[in-house]
Amino acid sequence: MIDLTITQALAKLKKREISATELTRAHLARIENLNPELNCYITVTPERALADAAAADARYAAGEELPLDGIPLGMKDLFATRGIRTTAGSRMLENFIPEYESTVSQKCADAGTVMLGKTNMDEFAMSGTGRTSYFGATKNPYGRDKALMPGGSSSGSVAAVAAGLAMAATGSDTGDSIRFPSSMTGLVGIKPTYGLCSRWGCIAFASSLDHPGAIARTVDDAAVLLAAMAGHDPKDSTSAPLADDVARQLRAPIEPVNLRGLRIGIVREVMAAPGIADDMRAMFARNVDALRTAGAEIIDVSVPHVMMTDVLYAVISRAEASSNLARYDGMRYGLRIEGEDLADTYKKTRAAGFGKNVKFRLLTGSIALTKDFYEPCFVQAARVRRLMADEFAAVFEQCDLIISPSAPCAAFPLENDLSAAEATASNAMLVPMNLAGLPGCSVAGGRNANGLPLGMHVAGPQFSDAKVLQLAKVIEQMAALDNRPTTVMGK
Repeated sequence: MIDLTITQALAKLKKREISATELTRAHLARIENLNPELNCYITVTPERALADAAAADARYAAGEELPLDGIPLGMKDLFATRGIRTTAGSRMLENFIPEYESTVSQKCADAGTVMLGKTNMDEFAMSGTGRTSYFGATKNPYGRDKALMPGGSSSGSVAAVAAGLAMAATGSDTGDSIRFPSSMTGLVGIKPTYGLCSRWGCIAFASSLDHPGAIARTVDDAAVLLAAMAGHDPKDSTSAPLADDVARQLRAPIEPVNLRGLRIGIVREVMAAPGIADDMRAMFARNVDALRTAGAEIIDVSVPHVMMTDVLYAVISRAEASSNLARYDGMRYGLRIEGEDLADTYKKTRAAGFGKNVKFRLLTGSIALTKDFYEPCFVQAARVRRLMADEFAAVFEQCDLIISPSAPCAAFPLENDLSAAEATASNAMLVPMNLAGLPGCSVAGGRNANGLPLGMHVAGPQFSDAKVLQLAKVIEQMAALDNRPTTVMGK
């Protein structure tokens, strides 16, 4: 059962060939066996999972099944879950149990999913490594012989899906935190248009950049999960009025896009970046040639400000994080370290509660909001962000979608970091979609000589999420990557 996709499992559940309880028990057993090695989950919820599965079986018996009834799901530990510990991967929230439910997790429950537990993540979603969680690093399932980086911050979600510890998982993407780790693990990760999925109840990092999204093994699975997550939410002031329309589009089967006459752009500044590995360039070139041969028109396009992404993201995300994380002061919830007075309590709580990476980002973000730096740093970054968004809008008058690699390289040893050139290339590929609020999807485009997956990235104009997935499905079919969990883990 572990190797079933969501669409395959739903067919078997509807025919009563398997039960939701059997499917759930198989995944719980997989978690018990492999989570100590991979560290995908911070909190496992077997009682909740079996109760969800029993309720799904009852609905199947009554002929009243829901769209994702009985599908075992991992929930990134950034989404508040009523009565279940929600940590954001931080000591600050190590024992935080919300009294409310995030919109995304509620929508998943309303669709019939079975919640297996809360997946590991970089602390407050502030990293791309999978190493900064207070609860320990997550390991990439492709690296059993040598620990490989899974990517972050949705590290636990991708590792759980790739290894068969969940059939799919929720994620969040502030810069690349769904798509980059999906590339590292051969999965499909979709960061939707900003406002398509509600941020209500999702612990904030950078409010104008945070995008809840879906992680799965196939495009079809990612689409059906995203359809359940999406929709307008009056509780979220940034929720898009068009979200319900896009959600309806996603509920229809995702058919491969007709490549005849399809205009696909390649951003010249991105592909000129020196940090892209040779095997990634070769994979990308093979897929471009295949798309062109199949009838697509490949167009060279320019986004002049795209190589400024590093500084734009650093300034904007850290300034917003400084504001958002000011609430963690030991007064209302979360960790509290008593001091000699109120100010000392603040200092000791935040010093003990936040990890080194989070502290660095909060410090630099606070500086960007001071009187001396607000106008030359934050305001200027916001202006250039607007220019970049306008440049993408102009690009989409020339082409329908754009493609690039999803990462500068394949997965690498867990203790290593991207070089400066690799990090710049990676940011230019993925982060602009967050800055401009555009949909982006990573899908496996091939493997390197060591058998590690290499990702292709597809992006489009706002609310073209379904079309992005349609091209991703074409690439998925061309690559035909065998990403079954028993293949990935060797058992």
